[in-house]
Amino acid sequence: MGSKWNKSNLMGWQFVLLPSALILLFSFYPMIQSLLLSFQSGKGNVYHYVGLSNYARLFSDPMFKQAVLNTLLYLVVQVPIMLMLGLVIAYFLNMPGLKFKGFYRTAIFLPCVTSLVSYAVLFKSIFAVDGILNRMLMSIHIIHEPIAWLMDPVWAKVAIIAAITWRWTGYNMIFYLAAMQNIDPSVYEAASIDGASKTRQFFSITVPMLKPIILFTAIISTNGTLQLFDEVVNITNGGPGNSTMTISQYIYNLSFMYTPNFGYAATVSYAIVIMVAVLAFLQLKVGGEKK
Repeated sequence: MGSKWNKSNLMGWQFVLLPSALILLFSFYPMIQSLLLSFQSGKGNVYHYVGLSNYARLFSDPMFKQAVLNTLLYLVVQVPIMLMLGLVIAYFLNMPGLKFKGFYRTAIFLPCVTSLVSYAVLFKSIFAVDGILNRMLMSIHIIHEPIAWLMDPVWAKVAIIAAITWRWTGYNMIFYLAAMQNIDPSVYEAASIDGASKTRQFFSITVPMLKPIILFTAIISTNGTLQLFDEVVNITNGGPGNSTMTISQYIYNLSFMYTPNFGYAATVSYAIVIMVAVLAFLQLKVGGEKK
């Protein structure tokens, strides 16, 4: 009995060993190396230890402050809109009498499996001066001349937010839809008998029962938004005047666009790690179960 257990235990470790080694090699080792790099300065293979100088530089770096403000604006505006839209869409797609459910679910989920670059280029063409949005607004006489959406600091942010919302709403919708299908229909039947309207059922039954899923999607959406890169680079390239640049794009610029400073770039990347950890902790404290 003991030999059989040892044999099966050894076989289990053989299955786990290779994936664990790969995770350590390609995930944890780069994380440790980047942390050590954040305390150094230099380029190429020549670095010297600078202690906390890189971290002190963050607080006096106007470009970093601008990138943080831009990223937090996307987070505060876009994430609640995306989560609420995903929740409402999932609620309607979960209605028993709805026809063509499969088509609607596929159509709404499809954007999040499209290429990041291709959909960013699509939105760039939509918001171009001669793009379809300006032509449509002019055809219905809302505007009289084309608007340079991507050349205005405010409207450029709106374009970025619209692009992110279009892509990721369906992703969150799938989580909500799967959770809603596990809610016992008798709960809604009892609420209907008691005279509760559909709106009341949504806010009093659906939303409370989906609280763990909403918290989960809020955390992963926050994490994704703080690392926002592709959309900004491909739609506005951080312009006009760095008004749409995110923290991730700033890290890229520090590494490859400006005079290379990998040490400071690693420091900025760990600023994202700290922000993700703090916001996730706050979300868990606010939305988690009360003990």
